[in-house]
Amino acid sequence: MKNRSLISLILGLIAFTITACKQPDKAKASADITQINTDNITRNVYTDDEFGEDDMEVVINNTKNTVTINLNGETFQLKKSFDLPDYTAEDVEYRYSDIRGEITFLRKDFDMVLFHHELKRETKKTAKIASY
Repeated sequence: MKNRSLISLILGLIAFTITACKQPDKAKASADITQINTDNITRNVYTDDEFGEDDMEVVINNTKNTVTINLNGETFQLKKSFDLPDYTAEDVEYRYSDIRGEITFLRKDFDMVLFHHELKRETKKTAKIASY
């Protein structure tokens, strides 16, 4: 009887030692997976001027020259076009443009504007001086 309890105690200690030794390896492996994102990313959310209900999230990755657009639960991935004015990105079906603060997202084959937003410019007040 003593031999059985001694053997089970030794086997228990061996099992505990083996599992305890494997735990630090798991922590090290998860630390190696972490990567640092060095991309230049700009994220904005705009509200549609025409309807006022729709919000469009625009994520511009200047490093990879891509635009990700989230609109009405759909995600669109577009590539920057250097041939078109200001900041314009497109794929086969869609085009996103930001020309002097006027943001437009359209479907090219139908010339259908899906989203439009224009940044409000503050007007400078000029003081008129009366001369006598």
